[in-house]
Amino acid sequence: MMAARRGSVAGGSGGSPSRASTAGGSGGSPSRASTAGGSGGSPSRASTVAALQTALAAEQAASYGYGVVGAHLTGTAFSIASADCVLHERARDALTRLITSLGATPRAAAAAYKLPIGVSSAADAARLAVDLEVEVVASYVDLAAVPDPRLRTLAAKNMQNAYVRAARWGAKSRPFPGLAP
Repeated sequence: MMAARRGSVAGGSGGSPSRASTAGGSGGSPSRASTAGGSGGSPSRASTVAALQTALAAEQAASYGYGVVGAHLTGTAFSIASADCVLHERARDALTRLITSLGATPRAAAAAYKLPIGVSSAADAARLAVDLEVEVVASYVDLAAVPDPRLRTLAAKNMQNAYVRAARWGAKSRPFPGLAP
């Protein structure tokens, strides 16, 4: 899952993109749901909202990260990165609507994210795209376990699509993507 780390965007040291500290706030982990009215709701609802928040955080980080990816690409690769960024923005917006429909407040995106690798070439950009997509896959694992079959289906489809994009960027195939090896 997306581990929260304070820091700058440039030159990470492995791991996933994480929320950078922002003025007046912390980079907090997206593991707890915050509700609009402050009421806790049922454990099932709370775990559903928490799973949605986790996926939302990964989609926000991917949207940010693809801006860095695209900045180091040209031609067809740039077009693919741009299209992938739009897909993550759409997923982000859909998750925001789902969280709101459950009466919870979607967590805002960070102003900046610490990326898992420094990017200074097209090859680095492709590696970052793989990292972003693999992190998105992992972020949907908890959502695949919620009681609502529509949300489980959404999670499965988004995991599949993200891993297909990761493979296109050069990810090596592995069993059960999204789960720790």
